[in-house]
Amino acid sequence: MGLLTDPGAGRGKLTQLLVAYHNKLCVLLYIGGVTWFIILAHDNFNAGTYFSENALLPGLVKGEFDKDAAAKQYQSELLDEAARYPDGVPYSWLLAKFRQLNLDVYTHNFTVHNPLGLRTKYSGKNVYAILRAPRSSSTEALVLSAPYRPPNSVHPGTIPSIAIMLALAKFFRRQKYWAKDVIFLVTEHEQLGVQAWLEAYHKASCGRSGVLDHGDMMGRGGAIQAAINLELHAEKIGYIDVKIEGLNGQLPNLDLVNLVHRMCSKEGVRHTFKNRENSNYRDSFKEWQHSFKTLMAMVTTQATGVPNGNHGLFHRFGIEAVTLEGFEKKGKGNPALYFHIGRVLEGLFRSLNNLLERFHQSYFFYLLPATDRYISIGMYMPPLGLLCAGLVIKAFALWLKMQEDSTKLEPVEKKDKEDEVKNRNREEKGSSKYFSLVPVGVTVLATHALGILLLSAPQALSSFGLEFGLSTEISLYVGYLVMSLSMLLLPLFARNNVGSTVESWTLLNIVALLELGTLLLCISMQNFSLALLSAVLYVPPGLWMVPTRNRMVGILQKLFWLLLHPLTLLTIVVMCNTALMFSEEPPAEILERGISATRHALVYAVVDSYIYANWVFPVTTAILLPNWLLFWVVLHSSPHQEEMKKTSGG
Repeated sequence: MGLLTDPGAGRGKLTQLLVAYHNKLCVLLYIGGVTWFIILAHDNFNAGTYFSENALLPGLVKGEFDKDAAAKQYQSELLDEAARYPDGVPYSWLLAKFRQLNLDVYTHNFTVHNPLGLRTKYSGKNVYAILRAPRSSSTEALVLSAPYRPPNSVHPGTIPSIAIMLALAKFFRRQKYWAKDVIFLVTEHEQLGVQAWLEAYHKASCGRSGVLDHGDMMGRGGAIQAAINLELHAEKIGYIDVKIEGLNGQLPNLDLVNLVHRMCSKEGVRHTFKNRENSNYRDSFKEWQHSFKTLMAMVTTQATGVPNGNHGLFHRFGIEAVTLEGFEKKGKGNPALYFHIGRVLEGLFRSLNNLLERFHQSYFFYLLPATDRYISIGMYMPPLGLLCAGLVIKAFALWLKMQEDSTKLEPVEKKDKEDEVKNRNREEKGSSKYFSLVPVGVTVLATHALGILLLSAPQALSSFGLEFGLSTEISLYVGYLVMSLSMLLLPLFARNNVGSTVESWTLLNIVALLELGTLLLCISMQNFSLALLSAVLYVPPGLWMVPTRNRMVGILQKLFWLLLHPLTLLTIVVMCNTALMFSEEPPAEILERGISATRHALVYAVVDSYIYANWVFPVTTAILLPNWLLFWVVLHSSPHQEEMKKTSGG
């Protein structure tokens, strides 16, 4: 505190050098942070995976699963039942098959109230069966889940997943070594069904009240330790892709991920991460390039905060979970059949059955450049620290420079009485500097109040659009576009409130820099990938966004900063993704698809925040956008004009 309040502080050689060369230092820190992260994909800068939990005993038992013929029979029967229910779930068939295995079978009903538009109500039903542990009193449990997708679903079918689930249930039923309950769960409506089931199981609500009615549950098992979600799309599997990214960037314990890959290797099943196998290049550069692409694929997926499988909803309840997605075999080579998949799942559940306590030994924060390599939090956090350090140093340098400018003393060559008058005037001038904190604080408060307004606006915008016959997608996108354009006029209010003195815009710039750095570091505690990508995008322009006398440079600054507006950035990212996915279509068609996809992405972000408590939308509207507005106000200040007036007046 003494450094910030003592006017004589900051006159040492080190601080003077910091003020003089802080821009170059910030550039070096940014380059160093980006370079550090890039080289982490090289094998010399990451480590090989290993098991920290010895109780798992992976792959030490001989596989005994032999119900592959039963799985084929279940698949044939389920295909016939699915043809009778092209848009629904064959509940009676599923209940009958589970009851034939003498399991405790239950159904779970839930209701979703659409928070936007016409407030439509949707209902769904899950089916689950519990194999009670013969060697314990139902204190712990494991889950094997699979989403049911009817023939008319837009997603790839999952009938083979349910077939192998029933075959495993039949096999597990006759085993006596289970120390944990095994729950077989078939869900409807993708992630909605899983979220409702988890909320009902734990008697908790995660999203906004009145949106997802999770209903009541008739039967429960023990405390769930781990879950495996199956999404097999064919009987003959070419490879299994292991999905790990969960809600808000959460990840499962690394021991569980390693266990899946180890069991797949043991049974001879091809396994990938981000649909990419490990490379065997002799060239170290090609090896790094392959690993870096895999690493960035994980970063971009995790940054969205959206689970890439039903497993991602288990993490918030302290349940380690992954999704195994099996793709149909194409081309030459031996496929993985029900026999091999069953052996993999048997090994997984027998290892999980050995657990004496929850997963805690291995990492929860990591990045994967390959299936057998990992980057720990101790290696990937320093690069982000370097990126954010530039913001702190810039703010500190601006504060020191402002202190230095305000404490410069004129030569004292007059009488004592005149010196006393000067000192009194100087004290009054110094005290006025602290009064300038009030209008700056009002501006900061106003920007965040606007952010809260944007956060609470979706339902009002949707209802307002219905009055004019507009869809929810158009109402939200146009509404946020109009509100964003209106907020661009905030500098007019701030100029009257804050003024155009050097101290005012410097204080505002310091607040904006520190808030951006704090936001990035806080986000990194949960979703490192989102913080990293945001830092790479926002740190350089954030350091550059200072008022300038050059009119052309000022225009370029404002145009570039407009491109980084969250709504503009969303549009650009979705447009680029659409262009890559539909590159063969004409530009007009790509543009139309891109605009439609952007509107839908905005609606999905809002709905996810209401149902699943995904915080990407709240953080963007309530914190990131207000911070963007602070920099926008700084860009429109003109302290140099005030200096010119003072100079001419003197």
